[in-house]
Amino acid sequence: MSSDFRIETGFPEDQRSRAARLFWSAFRGKLEGVMKPEAKALTFLEDVLDPAYALSAVSHEGTLLGLAGYKTDKGAFVAGTLRQMTAAYGRFGGLWRAVLLDLLERKTEPGSLLMDGIFVSEAARGRGIGTALLQAIFRKAAEDGLNRVRLDVIDHNDRARSLYERMGFSAVSKQTTGPLKHVFGFSYATRMEKPIP
Repeated sequence: MSSDFRIETGFPEDQRSRAARLFWSAFRGKLEGVMKPEAKALTFLEDVLDPAYALSAVSHEGTLLGLAGYKTDKGAFVAGTLRQMTAAYGRFGGLWRAVLLDLLERKTEPGSLLMDGIFVSEAARGRGIGTALLQAIFRKAAEDGLNRVRLDVIDHNDRARSLYERMGFSAVSKQTTGPLKHVFGFSYATRMEKPIP
C-alpha cells in the first residue's frame, strides 16, 4: 500500500475505457498486427475486459494507474467470444483474428494462477505500482490455495522480465512464434513461474 494509490479488486467501472487504452498501450507491439485498426481494438477490449479477474492500482482520486489481470479455469481478464470479435471487426475480420489470437492462448493448469497481463500507465511508472500489483497477485493465489503464479514475457520486454526476476520468478521454458513472428511482433515468449508458499 502506498500513500498515493490503493490496490483494489477489479477495476472501477467508470475507468473501463481507460483500462482498455492502457492494455492496448502495453500490448500493442504484440497484438497490433492482428487487432488493428486501433479504434476497433479498443472497442473490442472495452467490451471484453472482465473486472472479476483483475486487481487494480487506483489513485485516491479514482483514476486507474495500473492493473494485473489473471486467468483461471472459470474465466479470464481478457476472454472475449467470437461473437464479440465479429461485433467489433465484422464477420470475416472477426473470424481470422480469432483464429490467430487463439494461437497465443495459454491454458490454465491445476494449482496455478495464470497472469493475463499486467500494466502501469506511463505517467505512474517508478512509484512501485507494478511491484504492489504482483504482491497482490501472490496474495490472491495464496488465498485461492494455488501453489504457483505463471506468466509469459516476450523476447524484447527486458524491463518486465527484470521486474519478474526481482519478484522471484524463474524462467521455465520458451515458446517460439516461428513464421508468425512478423504477425505478432516477437520471436519467442519465455514462460516464468513463481512458487507460492
